[in-house]
Amino acid sequence: MKAGPAALLARIRSGRQPAPDGGFDRRLIAPMVLGSVLNPINSSMIAVALVPVGAAFGAPPAETAWLVTALYLATAVGQPVIGRLVDTHGPRPLYLAGTALVGLAGLLGALAPSLGLLIAARVLLGLGTSAAYAAMHLTRSEAERTGQSSPAGVLTVLAVANQTVAVVGPTLGGLLIGAGGWRTVFAVNVPLSLACLALGAVRLPVAARRSDRIDHPDSGDHPGRPDRLDHAGIALFAVLLLTLMLFLMRPDPARWYLPVLAVLAAVAFVVRERRARTPFIDLRALAGNRPLIATYLRQVLGYTAIYAFLYGYTQWLEEGRGLSATTAGLVLLPLSLTALTVAGATGRGPGVRGKLLVGSACQIAACAALLLVHASSPGALLIAVGALAGVSQGLIGLGTQSALYHQADPAVIASAAGLLRTFMYLGAMAASAANAAFFPHGATTGGLHHLALFMLGGAALLFLLTLPDRSLARLGRPMPPR
Repeated sequence: MKAGPAALLARIRSGRQPAPDGGFDRRLIAPMVLGSVLNPINSSMIAVALVPVGAAFGAPPAETAWLVTALYLATAVGQPVIGRLVDTHGPRPLYLAGTALVGLAGLLGALAPSLGLLIAARVLLGLGTSAAYAAMHLTRSEAERTGQSSPAGVLTVLAVANQTVAVVGPTLGGLLIGAGGWRTVFAVNVPLSLACLALGAVRLPVAARRSDRIDHPDSGDHPGRPDRLDHAGIALFAVLLLTLMLFLMRPDPARWYLPVLAVLAAVAFVVRERRARTPFIDLRALAGNRPLIATYLRQVLGYTAIYAFLYGYTQWLEEGRGLSATTAGLVLLPLSLTALTVAGATGRGPGVRGKLLVGSACQIAACAALLLVHASSPGALLIAVGALAGVSQGLIGLGTQSALYHQADPAVIASAAGLLRTFMYLGAMAASAANAAFFPHGATTGGLHHLALFMLGGAALLFLLTLPDRSLARLGRPMPPR
């Protein structure tokens, strides 16, 4: 469908040229992809830098683990906060500010004289990469402008790009450390930031603030209601995540007060959000969107097993199986290639329920297969288990992202997408806690089997949550003509 005169006029006023065929503006893809991969590449590169950083500062693993924790916590809070700001101010200013913050964090990390400042750099990275993830807003606005259905090809590009950089992150980090030491893992963010700033400044649309468009009949805004952040809600949400993560990272009966504080913060957060005029997370609207709640639950379940497999299986390959880090990375390469291949091959298909059902079934099979591996297992079995896990990773990631695109209110798509990422990080936190619980003194085969049973339970819940949900079958159908 060609863009109408009103849409073309709106693009001219915003400083953008219409796409030649009236379809999705492909000039947006490069800044969208580059901005969205900043978080996964920083999440994965740090894995190979923890040991040299600890040696440089004389810090034990319990302290260097905060380099991982700081990024997850900052992104878990930052994603929905920035998503709300994107919905209000548009993606361009937040994208440019966020990618500039990524460059600043890279410089701070490259020059940091202490572990504390290095952790601060990771917090800045989490916030900056959260701001750079504004792609869902652009995909929705382009679909509405063109009158076309879901830009499945664009969603596939984003999913594949994120999976690709997560795959190459440890390898890239190892190469950078070998070439210039662990500080290069931080310094690489400087050229990435500059590239994002250049692309964003040239290609992202200059859009008016939503507060300047409240008189538009289709804007969805509420006249007279100020656009402001719910600072109390944000603070309670941050306390909830911080106390929960502090306990999950090191569960101990002596730290009983942490889950108690988390529960109190959760109750206070719910009370606050239900009463606030402009809530940080609109729980009332969310409560009325049960399909979206189910998608968030699937995200937690799916990524708990994905992260537990990625880190737990990798650690077992090195310690339990006795492989070198390089060889273990090669054994996991089929997992990565399978995930990318499956996402690329199925991404353009409109079906969502099928992706999630097949993905969860493959996750169940991969977790069950882990119960068969042992220290003398042949290499072919180790590779096959990883490849099977890759199928589930590719399908689940793409399925939940596609489901959210259709289920979320278009007016708040960026904040909804930010919450999807937050739930992914909650899954990562649960996986980290499970790895710590089942590998207390090292990655043994017995510990791997117990971890596999834990993952198997989560994968089974994911399948049971998806199987009866017939609403998923209706997603991805063409938009009705206007």
